[in-house]
Amino acid sequence: MILIASVFHRLLALACAAALLAGCTNARRQPLPAVDLPAHWTAYDASGATAQTHPCAVSSPSEPCAAASIPADWWRSFGDPVLDRLIADALAVNNDLAAAAIRVYRAQLRANLVATNLTPTVTLGGNGRVSRTLDSHQTLRASSVSGSLNYELDLWGKLAAQRDAARWEADATQADRDAARLSLIGTTAALYWQIGYLNQQIALGDANIAYARRTLALVRARHAAGAVSGLDVAQAEQNLSTQRAMQTQWIQQRTENRHALAILLDRPPQARAAEPAALPDRPLPAVPAGLPADLLARRPDLRAAEFRLRSLLANIDITRTHFYPLLTLTSSIGTSSASLERALSNPIATLGLGLALPFIQRNTMQLQIKVSQTQYEEAVVNFRQQLYTALGEVENALSARMQLEQESEQRTLSLAQAQRAEALARARFVAGATGIQPWLDQQQRLRDAQSADALNRLNRLNNRMTLYKALGGGDH
Repeated sequence: MILIASVFHRLLALACAAALLAGCTNARRQPLPAVDLPAHWTAYDASGATAQTHPCAVSSPSEPCAAASIPADWWRSFGDPVLDRLIADALAVNNDLAAAAIRVYRAQLRANLVATNLTPTVTLGGNGRVSRTLDSHQTLRASSVSGSLNYELDLWGKLAAQRDAARWEADATQADRDAARLSLIGTTAALYWQIGYLNQQIALGDANIAYARRTLALVRARHAAGAVSGLDVAQAEQNLSTQRAMQTQWIQQRTENRHALAILLDRPPQARAAEPAALPDRPLPAVPAGLPADLLARRPDLRAAEFRLRSLLANIDITRTHFYPLLTLTSSIGTSSASLERALSNPIATLGLGLALPFIQRNTMQLQIKVSQTQYEEAVVNFRQQLYTALGEVENALSARMQLEQESEQRTLSLAQAQRAEALARARFVAGATGIQPWLDQQQRLRDAQSADALNRLNRLNNRMTLYKALGGGDH
């Protein structure tokens, strides 16, 4: 034992000297690179120009700045129980989200598996044998028991770095799952509202077809009386055919969106989910945007990117310490005898110490460390791009909110004006002051105004959802 201790101390001294030559910088304890962030979000006026900035740009001027907290079940702020149930169903059964959860579990298992490298490896074994000679018929018995322990001394933190890298990757995978959850909520709501919009358009199309029929009947009656020409009849017939053709496109779009929603809910495409007959007309929720710096903690995709940056820092440590001296402590005990009782009473133990010196490959070590560093540097560049893209998404959503509100006011005025113009055009045709075409033109302008008004409502709903998603959803 004295000899083993002496050898151990000599090897340890040699290993420490080698480690000092290689350097002992701990990369994963370094702070992440600083990223320039604006202090506040931009406040946009109706013309699109930037006004003064506010520390808490909200979606409603009346919303107090202090209310920057978004609830975890933020989608309930739209006040639609049917949508709430659909989102709950999607979160429970969606296949993509289930696959993401499996990936999280697998990453956690891998992290736990890597963590076991910090503990000794113990093996136990035993066997017994019975033999009988053919001439003397003598029975021979033999038993043996053995055990071994293998322990790598983590003098340089390599095993700890491997554990940290695996743990950061598991955390990043969990953030990926959170991002998939956020995207699923947004997609479910978008499909739900799109179907409501299409139902509204189809109902409007039915009304337009009925109106086109009445128009054609009126023109035919006036043609029979000699008040209008055959050209007016042909134009009225074309108008009816156009409305019927447009209706088929709306119906096909609704069918495709229904199928997409069913698949999202882990159902066959033929299954029908609950859907609105038209777009909801409730007041839209106010979304407190908070501060730009909040995005780093709120958005799951940014959290995942940050965790992977930390994992890459740990990989630099792993690469560096891979070339440090490797010390392994081994111990074994074993015995054999004709009887198991004697075998257990006469054990033989051995103790050993192994040393590997990979630092001799200094050029290879330096090159591999530089490769790891370039991987980290590339990830830093991508992280900065991802962060600024996220900031841009919030700014775009805040600007779009203002423009969509202004558009809504103008669409309402345009619709009222189109209704008045269509009524006047009809009166002039009935009075014989014009042919059918001016009236048909005004009918089309009215249909366009109705569709544009509905589309603006859909866009405003999607804008609120986009803003929620850009901010990372609710508080975690």
